[in-house]
Amino acid sequence: MEFQVNSPILFVLVGAIIALVVAQSVFFLARAIKHAKELGIAKDTVKKTITSAAVFTIAPAVAVLVGVVALSKSLGVALPWLRLSVIGSITYETVAAGNALEAAGSSAGTTVTDPAIFITIAWVMTVGIAAGLILVPFVTKKLQKSMGKIGMKDKKWGEIFNNAMFLGMISAFLGYVFCDVALVVKGDMSGLIPVCVMAVSAVVMAVCGLMATKLRIRWLTDYALPLSLITGMVSAIPITALLGG
Repeated sequence: MEFQVNSPILFVLVGAIIALVVAQSVFFLARAIKHAKELGIAKDTVKKTITSAAVFTIAPAVAVLVGVVALSKSLGVALPWLRLSVIGSITYETVAAGNALEAAGSSAGTTVTDPAIFITIAWVMTVGIAAGLILVPFVTKKLQKSMGKIGMKDKKWGEIFNNAMFLGMISAFLGYVFCDVALVVKGDMSGLIPVCVMAVSAVVMAVCGLMATKLRIRWLTDYALPLSLITGMVSAIPITALLGG
């Protein structure tokens, strides 16, 4: 039987896993409601909390949907749906899948037809993100305690340390954006495409941040990420056409 990235059996397997995750969510929601009653919390307060939480999950869900669409051309719908619905991260999964595709001699937008390549990409996307599940129980508490001590001794250095860690994480992804800029020297302007797309997304994010703080449009803080992602993806079309990628 010929391998297909959108094979029905993949959807059955993925659907079963996601159904288990949803069942866990429903279980803990029911336990939370029961415990709220035991604590004497008003029903209206519980309903308002549930409604607010449900509404504010729409923003990250849109960002995840964008990631699924971006990866679906090469990997089908099932695998991106699974990876971005359980413990996946859109910033990691897209980069990991892209690197694995490139290493396999393929490229983003080209449908994978070799099951060996598909399985390799699935492993790359899964093993890398799963490392956090292993490290968090053993490292997080000690790391937080150490950072807390630094903050207590010197608040300024504590903030610098936190910002440095965050910038270090961002720098890892910036390398992926700027890795082909050198192609410009050879007359190939396509290396500037990801840089320009990032710039557009950054501008949208900055505008959303200013509107949220200056104009007090608070809901934009939750939708800034999906808005910047979608705008960046849309801008990639004319930018690619302009730079000849």
